[in-house]
Amino acid sequence: MKKIWIGTSWKMTKDKRAAQAWASAVTPALIESEDTIQAFVIPPFPYISQVAESFSNLPILIGAQNMGWQDQGAFTGEVSPLMVKECGASVVEIGHSERRAMFGETDETVNLKVRAALKHGLTPLVCVGDTAQEKKWGVSIESVVRQVKIALFGVESHQLAQVIIAYEPVWAIGEQGTPATNEEAEWVHLAIRQALQQQYGQACANDMTLVCGGSVNLDNAEGLLAQPNIDGVFVGRSAWQAEGYAELLSIALRQRSK
Repeated sequence: MKKIWIGTSWKMTKDKRAAQAWASAVTPALIESEDTIQAFVIPPFPYISQVAESFSNLPILIGAQNMGWQDQGAFTGEVSPLMVKECGASVVEIGHSERRAMFGETDETVNLKVRAALKHGLTPLVCVGDTAQEKKWGVSIESVVRQVKIALFGVESHQLAQVIIAYEPVWAIGEQGTPATNEEAEWVHLAIRQALQQQYGQACANDMTLVCGGSVNLDNAEGLLAQPNIDGVFVGRSAWQAEGYAELLSIALRQRSK
């Protein structure tokens, strides 16, 4: 049986002291959930090494919020896959809607980064999502599946189990976002799974991890985790406090025990 994936990205929040306090506070909950849950946290770049060291020998994966696709070179401001690994991260978040909207990330660069991550043994966490306008037009499925297919272009079937797809509807992200209902989220996750099945076969599609993000919180996480095609949740501000993240782990444990 798959583990339930429970993760959070801190985005551009916290300082060194807050990062350490968060790590210390969630440790007991991590130990309790080790056999059932795959936990992961994605801090800002300056704190990756510190957080990785704080969680050494504990059942949690550490991630980076972005990376370049080149190994080295004259790419001012970029961080290479090799640097990400050396910092202690094993997961890399790719293609978040904020990166696409504010920093020029495209489907093509997402694909380049996915392939670079896999080349170096990193787990790409690929963010895909539909805008409010696409939802209004009724093309959410087409938009999301297109993003998934381009992100995975050139990825071999034996590599798929190393990739995580995070469905994050753009219209749901942020303080003003409206969370997707259980039915809306499952509908899109099912469509992603079916597209993967058509392209790679049922076994590969079933092995892939699909998680749900976009205003996931302590009130709606349990319902989302109950959906058959949602393998976990990727949470923002509701998990920025250690108590919130620990509660998410407890919710996942309760869901698995049902």
